[in-house]
Amino acid sequence: MTDATKPPSAVQLLHDLQHSEELQHQPSAADGLPPQMAMLREWQANRLAHTYADLLADPGYRPACEFFLSDIYAPRDFSQRDHDLERIHKFLSRVLPAATIQLLTDTVELNSMTNTLDNHLLQVLVDQLGVTDAVTAELYAEAYRACDNRAERVRQIDLTQSVLRQVSDGARYLVVGVAMKMLKVPAQRAGWVEIYDFLERGYQASRQMKDAKIFVETIAQREMGLLDLIYADDVAGFKKLAGLS
Repeated sequence: MTDATKPPSAVQLLHDLQHSEELQHQPSAADGLPPQMAMLREWQANRLAHTYADLLADPGYRPACEFFLSDIYAPRDFSQRDHDLERIHKFLSRVLPAATIQLLTDTVELNSMTNTLDNHLLQVLVDQLGVTDAVTAELYAEAYRACDNRAERVRQIDLTQSVLRQVSDGARYLVVGVAMKMLKVPAQRAGWVEIYDFLERGYQASRQMKDAKIFVETIAQREMGLLDLIYADDVAGFKKLAGLS
């Protein structure tokens, strides 16, 4: 939303969403996560829940932590949301602040990077280590090292930190709340439910956070610590820091 242009009304938003061929909602062809990828993501989600059990237990951080676990990194297929975002990005730029658009862009990049890295990790687990139906901390760490892509994993952590910081920063701006309210009915009626729900959950979760800086730094420090322990071949240290032992 720019100062030079008058923001569109909810009526105009609904008209554009329903009548613009470019903005017609299209279901993606995704069929959900393949079983083996679902297995890996379930293990990772469980690891994250253990690693951040203290944040989940704190009422001041629980909503933001749950958003991180369910919408940023989770055993879910995000292809519909990302497909929607690619098609509606220009339109949303008319409605939402630039910072929110950057958040969506970075989230898609993070999901794309995560998919690429996890596909490689899964290939190593299955083809080199013979994993079929269960992942262990030992196998996970061994596969991580075998992938030999530490720089990409560091970038993933940095991008996660950036996304979480943007979510928390955006929740403090009144204009974001106003834009969310204006967009709600038009987006839902036009079928853009997943994108709107993602924005709404992130906005509401971050509004309740008591100290965003501590939250973001805690996640970044622990994830970097875990990465260092994996590459040091310190599985016992990895399990301890991850809350798995």
